[in-house]
Amino acid sequence: MTEQELEQQIRISAEKTVNQVCRIKPGERVLIVTNRVIKQNKLPEAYLIARALYDACITATACPVLILQPEKKSLDAADPAVIAALKTEPSVFFSISENKLGKDPEGIQHPYTGPDGNSYDHIFDYLLYGKKSMRAVWTPGVTLDMFAVTVGIDYDLLNQRCLAVSSCFKQAVTVRITAPAGTDITVPVEGRNPFMDNGAFYMPGTGGNIPAGEVFISPVVGDRRQAGCCGRIVFDGSLTLDDGDMLIQQPVVVDVQGGFVTKITGGEEAARLREVLDRAEQAALQMEKDGSLPAGQGGVYGANARNIGELGIGLNPAARITGNMLEDEKAFTTCHFAIGANYDGDAPALTHLDGIVRNPTITVVNRDSSVIKIMEEGNLLV
Repeated sequence: MTEQELEQQIRISAEKTVNQVCRIKPGERVLIVTNRVIKQNKLPEAYLIARALYDACITATACPVLILQPEKKSLDAADPAVIAALKTEPSVFFSISENKLGKDPEGIQHPYTGPDGNSYDHIFDYLLYGKKSMRAVWTPGVTLDMFAVTVGIDYDLLNQRCLAVSSCFKQAVTVRITAPAGTDITVPVEGRNPFMDNGAFYMPGTGGNIPAGEVFISPVVGDRRQAGCCGRIVFDGSLTLDDGDMLIQQPVVVDVQGGFVTKITGGEEAARLREVLDRAEQAALQMEKDGSLPAGQGGVYGANARNIGELGIGLNPAARITGNMLEDEKAFTTCHFAIGANYDGDAPALTHLDGIVRNPTITVVNRDSSVIKIMEEGNLLV
């Protein structure tokens, strides 16, 4: 793709995001937060995408505001100006980030209570999931190539696939995932509702990634003994760490008991994952000492650094495994697990680290003992 073709495709993808994915209306307030980090190709890729979205919003006669903040990592706080801007409750929010949006220190110390009675430790989560007054798109690690290639898909077909996969969880009690590299784990999901990243983010309370294309669910939180996820996950695609994503050269073997990681083995990647989890645990305890976390919550956040917080299934046919988790977790023929915080809000943690499993077989067991096979060796069956 030539530079001119890439520029044109970025513009088209931005217009599709504004007009089809989010259906932004004239006069709507849109907040865009990004970073201006110069990459090895000497381009500030996230910023250029954010600017294209800003221009598309102007064309749609919306009212966008663009804020730049320094790149944020897993344990960093968002700039106060970003939190303050979110508190103005925009109709639409775009987080076009090199890495993370950043944490909300006030929300961690004094959680927001939603109309649903749930607590939220970030104003973003409160507005999106609790109050449901906002719709949102977030793109941690987005690149120009990714935005150009993976956004222009058939969203009607994607939505059909997401609905078909989501329906498999209606009566689900457990999900078993096996894969050629050695993954074999049973995940309890009874009472949990799946989330769809289907590219249909035009109703208040909806949001997801661009590129879109996954169904994900929070496993039931375990008791560190028998209840909870149990088995082994072998990450053999890519892995998120606190300083970014990487392709896996030597599989990372993660043993799980009672819903929590008990052992991590492998090569350099496994060692780095162990270090990140240790740091997240210690950081939570230190935050309680500093008063950044309420009394008693340091241990909770620290323990949940090893929680299995997500099972996701990739459904975007244009996505590839490139070592960038934003795209990797959407790739066909894959599933992913996250270690850390979940999406149901009952396992708060400072981190959420995704890892890809290639060519999984995914089988759901229902309350009536019937079985649904969603995927077999990476091939979607529903």
